[in-house]
Amino acid sequence: MAAPKTPMTKAHKQALAAGRAEGKIVRDYLEALKRTKPKRGRKRTPESIKRRLNTIKNEYENVDAVTQLKYAQERLDLAIELAELTAKVDIAPLEKSFVKIAKGYGERNGITYSAWREIGVDAAVLKRAGITR
Repeated sequence: MAAPKTPMTKAHKQALAAGRAEGKIVRDYLEALKRTKPKRGRKRTPESIKRRLNTIKNEYENVDAVTQLKYAQERLDLAIELAELTAKVDIAPLEKSFVKIAKGYGERNGITYSAWREIGVDAAVLKRAGITR
């Protein structure tokens, strides 16, 4: 026989809401880090992407159907990359919020300094958050 369900206390509901809010702050900051992380290899510029898009446009009608298909996908990929390059991500407010809650969030979730570093959080940010080795 199952035990009767007891309603959640107000404190429990508040703790759950705080956990969701902190989880969102951490998620948003880590996603912004991921988007702004430099990629390996030669860096593309908006100008080089526009040149490649122009080349695809000029060659599109004179190639076979399979190459047109590949060009169509490359054009879509380049448009996304161009939009990401031209959109500036201001990570400062996300970082500020992250620094406020990271230590408590990490302690409650068993996240070590090494795990934060491995995912890409800068050592200086962790230091400001009060997270040490």
